Amino acid sequence: MSLAGFPNPVLDQQAAFRAVMQALAEPGCIVPSGAMVGEASPLGPVARAIALSLLDFEVRYHLSPSLAAAESDITFHTGSRLADRADEADFAFVDCAHDALDLARYAQGTPEYPDRSTTIILKVESLAGGPTLAIDGPGIPGTRELAIPGLPADFIAQWAANAARAPLGVDLLFTTNEAVLGLPRSTRILGEAR
Repeated sequence: MSLAGFPNPVLDQQAAFRAVMQALAEPGCIVPSGAMVGEASPLGPVARAIALSLLDFEVRYHLSPSLAAAESDITFHTGSRLADRADEADFAFVDCAHDALDLARYAQGTPEYPDRSTTIILKVESLAGGPTLAIDGPGIPGTRELAIPGLPADFIAQWAANAARAPLGVDLLFTTNEAVLGLPRSTRILGEAR
């Protein structure tokens, strides 16, 4: 199934790209999506806008099982190729409500090229209302709170292992139908906020 692309491709791609960059520069901040497209997509309109903005013929992507129906749409609009394995993907799309999350199975980069890691786009129901976690790191004055519901029970442990691999490791973009929130590998989860 292929859906319509951006109504205004240049401006919409730029807006989606700016939202992603702001989300990664200010970890834990909820950033309204600069562009949304394809409400009927299994990815959701924000994650699909990110896909149409960041993917091209030079990168490969991976889809979690519940999002497999998005393959033909992404490939048609971006020219990107589906990776055979998660650790071969530049970008991965995961639905937290339906699929397991294992950060270690994705590309972690190499000492020579730490940027050759996977950016994981996680579809979540909400960016607020879950257990409150305190985070710190670059782009965060002092600390900030993160409260995403529906994360795996072992998410804090997975993220600690990811941070321990620095400068290697994956970066995360959490998306809903309206917004995006970034969690780059340089961000530390300090534990549950009090």
